[in-house]
Amino acid sequence: MKKQVTILIVEDDLVQAYGIKNMVEELGYTVAGIATSKEEAIEKVEQTRPDLVMMDIALRERLDGIDAAFQISSRFSIPIIYTTAYSDDETKEKAKAAGSVGYLIKPFFEYDLKKVIEDATKKIDTKDEKD
Repeated sequence: MKKQVTILIVEDDLVQAYGIKNMVEELGYTVAGIATSKEEAIEKVEQTRPDLVMMDIALRERLDGIDAAFQISSRFSIPIIYTTAYSDDETKEKAKAAGSVGYLIKPFFEYDLKKVIEDATKKIDTKDEKD
């Protein structure tokens, strides 16, 4: 049987956060929680140890999501899926440098989310098989 995947959602707009949460759950994944800031995201990762983190790049109108992703990736080796309204090349390059397994431009649809999560979980499964 396939392992249940848990996902932490990091999004400072609670309406969007709950919309993403509903989509994630409808796809059959478990939501580990919702964080609205860089500090809360790191704290919740420590507490819940999710399999994936969905990270909004712009938290409180700064690129704190990228900084949080750097810290989460380096400390916990948890893959990051970025969600953002920013699609400019500079932001994409910063996000890429921080490491990610997916990138979704808001607004996105459930089928886009499904594809990105499936791709990310394949990478997790492949990594687990190598360990």
